[in-house]
Amino acid sequence: MAMWILKGLSLAGIVLTLILLILKTKAIKNSTEKDAITGMSGEELWAFGKKHWIITAIIGFVANFLDTLGIGSFAPSSAAFKMTKSVDDSLVPGTLNVGDTIPVCVEAFLFFGIVDMDILTLVLMLVAAVLGSLVSASIVTKFDRKKVRYTLFVGLFLLATVILLKVFNVPPFGTVGTALGLRGIKLVIAVVGNFILGALMSIGVGLYAPCMAMVLALGMNSTCAFPAMMGSCAFLMAFGNGPKFIKEAKIDIVATWTQAIFGSIGVFVAYYLVKSLPLDLLTKVIVVIVYLTAFLYLKDAIKKGSAA
Repeated sequence: MAMWILKGLSLAGIVLTLILLILKTKAIKNSTEKDAITGMSGEELWAFGKKHWIITAIIGFVANFLDTLGIGSFAPSSAAFKMTKSVDDSLVPGTLNVGDTIPVCVEAFLFFGIVDMDILTLVLMLVAAVLGSLVSASIVTKFDRKKVRYTLFVGLFLLATVILLKVFNVPPFGTVGTALGLRGIKLVIAVVGNFILGALMSIGVGLYAPCMAMVLALGMNSTCAFPAMMGSCAFLMAFGNGPKFIKEAKIDIVATWTQAIFGSIGVFVAYYLVKSLPLDLLTKVIVVIVYLTAFLYLKDAIKKGSAA
């Protein structure tokens, strides 16, 4: 019963995000007021997004396809946005968090119940992630371009490092745990850890690899990482920082829609048709690209400051 409640919340997250996006889309398209950070009006942002919609649609499909297979979507998406200049740097965190909400809610719906994970452990980790994102989103939505670039540099550098450790099975990756739930100090660590990871999501740092590392380090079965990380991301984006980013209009509205639509298609293709791929080499390539992207954000933060 508890898993079906979580599945229902996943569907509720999809509906809530769709309603908020539809309302905000109309407001942005008709806005002539200049944004203080991007320097563009809502109409101009809409036109900019339409110019790049094919690129962002491809990014959404590929990134969420990889997300379903366990690689994560934030790292490849951040890199692709930067390389193609298809999303303004200041809008990357919001676009990632809102655009991937629906695809990840679909993932959570599919993966809840696939593993017999202890419900108390799962629920507490999900709640902690949502609370962490709520705290962080209030801060990140006020960041100018320079601060976003610095935080993306730090976040992507750390994320790429964690993914690299995963590729080479550096402990805790590669360890075999059996626990399906946690109690005592281990449960406290999992809850506090997921709170921190939820907060980091607001600046565009993916939760998947760090959450998997934490789950493995605490001695849990590796399969528990999937409902934990996908559920955490789904709920923190749908009920945590997502509505905040939408309210403050800190998103590229067209890219957000392309991520939502084509990202969901990517999820279904990966889950129902592909199931698995030899991802080792691909993941290594992504790590190199993410490291490069991190330093590009740093370079722009230093040289361009808050400018475009």
